[in-house]
Amino acid sequence: MNVFDRYAPFIQDYIYRSGWKALRGVQNAAGEAVFGTEDNVLLTASTASGKTEAAFFPILTLLDEDPPHSVGVLYIAPLKALINDQFGRLTELCEEAGIPVTRWHGDAPQSQKRKLLRKPSGILQITPESLESLLINKHMEIPSLFGDLRFIVIDEIHSLLRGDRGLQTFCLIERLCKTAGCDPRRVGLSATIGDPEAAGRFLAAGSGRRTVIPRFEGGKEV
Repeated sequence: MNVFDRYAPFIQDYIYRSGWKALRGVQNAAGEAVFGTEDNVLLTASTASGKTEAAFFPILTLLDEDPPHSVGVLYIAPLKALINDQFGRLTELCEEAGIPVTRWHGDAPQSQKRKLLRKPSGILQITPESLESLLINKHMEIPSLFGDLRFIVIDEIHSLLRGDRGLQTFCLIERLCKTAGCDPRRVGLSATIGDPEAAGRFLAAGSGRRTVIPRFEGGKEV
């Protein structure tokens, strides 16, 4: 598969504007996994290797081809700072296609949240704690918010592999899917995982899907 040719035109334009000479290994591998299967995907690669783009380029292409009737992607990150950092990158990436990106945490503007509740669409970025609050305080809105959810992207998934916070996060995902009646694929992102196979099983738990862990050459890439 030529992954670049499979991308939506606005993704190709973004790559051209960014001056990239070629896709990185993780981006080719992620594209083949997301486009070529219906499975969950675990991407493990070094920091600053382009994992976020690797995941979102094919995901946004699929959303552009068949727009969902609710939030299409739920992006879960362990820290508000990480959400804020990724917010600008994703907003720039999605701007041309008109796909909205919304932050939902304690410091995010209330106006953004109200706008999302009125017209659920695009990408929702949230922490596990804010997801729990959303499920409790906006319980009646969950079906309209997430009824056509296609993907759940979990960043820094290694931080959730140990301890109660990770178990609680995946319980919240199960509650959300049952309440909304959706069946999204899961995509995990991490720079440091000692046992990717175990992490893949953790990512897939309760989803009814297996996890693909793409292999690729890391190497030095420009």
